[in-house]
Amino acid sequence: MSEDSDGPGAAAGSENSKSTGARASAAGPASVPENGAGTSDSQAGTPGTEADMPETEAGAGTQPVPKPRAGRQEATEAGEGEPADAGEAATEDEQAELERLRAEVQDLRGEQDRQSAKRKGRWRAPVSAVLIVLGCILAPVAVLGVWGANQVTNTDRFVANMAPLIHEPAIQHALSTRITTEITSRIDVQATANQAATQAAQAHLPRLATLLHTFSGQIASGINGAIGAAVSRIVASPAMAAVWTQSLRTAHTGVVRVLSGQGGGALSVQNDEVVLNLGPLITQAKQLLVARGLTIVNNLPTVNATFPLFEAHNLSKAQQGYRLILTLKWVLPFLALALLALGVYVARRHRRALIGAALGLAASMLVLGIALTIFRSAYLNSIPANVSHDAAGALYDTLIRFIRQGLRVLLVVGLVIAAGAFLAGPSVTAVRIRKGVVSGIDWLRARGERAGVRTGPVGEWIGAHKAGLRVGAIALVGVIFVFWGHPTAAVVIWLVVLLLVLLGLIELLGGRPAGRQAAPQR
Repeated sequence: MSEDSDGPGAAAGSENSKSTGARASAAGPASVPENGAGTSDSQAGTPGTEADMPETEAGAGTQPVPKPRAGRQEATEAGEGEPADAGEAATEDEQAELERLRAEVQDLRGEQDRQSAKRKGRWRAPVSAVLIVLGCILAPVAVLGVWGANQVTNTDRFVANMAPLIHEPAIQHALSTRITTEITSRIDVQATANQAATQAAQAHLPRLATLLHTFSGQIASGINGAIGAAVSRIVASPAMAAVWTQSLRTAHTGVVRVLSGQGGGALSVQNDEVVLNLGPLITQAKQLLVARGLTIVNNLPTVNATFPLFEAHNLSKAQQGYRLILTLKWVLPFLALALLALGVYVARRHRRALIGAALGLAASMLVLGIALTIFRSAYLNSIPANVSHDAAGALYDTLIRFIRQGLRVLLVVGLVIAAGAFLAGPSVTAVRIRKGVVSGIDWLRARGERAGVRTGPVGEWIGAHKAGLRVGAIALVGVIFVFWGHPTAAVVIWLVVLLLVLLGLIELLGGRPAGRQAAPQR
């Protein structure tokens, strides 16, 4: 039985197995990648033909279909070496393709994150713009508030502002005319001459009496002219300047009283006008006239004349506004600065926001200057005819000169900050300017090195600490500006020049930063 069962079926199975192995051998290495488990399957496969062939007990006519694992094992053994090389090449290509796909996925995710962040940060631009605009609007108000507070609370500042008025020709002429009028109106020279003529006639001096009576008008005119000339010289003298300064110090309390709604002092409000009490000035002029021989002025009574400075139709509103500004004199500057800084911080692009805030600050100061000029014209057109327009113009210009000084300082500061932020940016122009400056400094350093000038360890230390030294230079100039007291536009310009010199010296002495070597010369 065993021979019969192993006969035709076994022979057929052997032949089929050989043909299958032959086909697998002919397929060679190409059959291995199609099933990567060929070699491992041959090692882990069950031994014997019973595992490789189905049972034949179902019928002698059924031909078993062998599994291809043995053939693939033979093919792997026959073509040893070639399939391994092909697998390595395929693995490297797949790894490269995998890395490329991972990079693309990462880029897509990054783009999605950026788009999401952009959508989430859309509120930053309008909020930043609103904050910067509010800061720029509050900046001129802060300037006016600080100026008003300084004029009232700081006597030295007030005197420094108003003292130059006595040196203005228009003010000198107006004061001389007013003082002369107050003196001559209380001394009737012609009546005094007629009285002297009567006394001469009673003394049996008819010729003298006739002369006095005939020329009484000319005598009065000459004496009044002499008084006017003497008063003009007195007003223009250093002695009157000292009296004027002292009067201003006394009047400073009056300014506080007027703006706070109180009365008294050298300044007061009469008939909707703010007036200056000329009593001390007239007394000083009277003493000087007596010292020069015009003893006739001794007959003058006590004079309490006033000199109108400006109209005050809306004084009550001005007082209310002044009290409000005086209350906010410290709040307004810090609030304006905080709004500008917060607007720059909130913005998505801080450098551009800084440029916009600086230019906005400069523009607001320009608008304030234009408004002051327009208000000057309106003020001069509204003064009455009995007030000298030249004196009123000189008074207005002197009164607001510290406002103009402050707005010019902020205008220059804004332009400097905007220029610095622009030059620090990535624009083509800024990069070219920086490269040009660095090239010039490198050329100058190279010339010095060829001449034998070396910075040695100091230069190496400066080069290793360039960033910190630059920050220190900027901080130093900022501290000088803050503690200067009352800087002017010229002071700001000189501080900018000082900063540029310091930065240039740091670049010149520091040479190339650490890690950056000069290109070898060929």
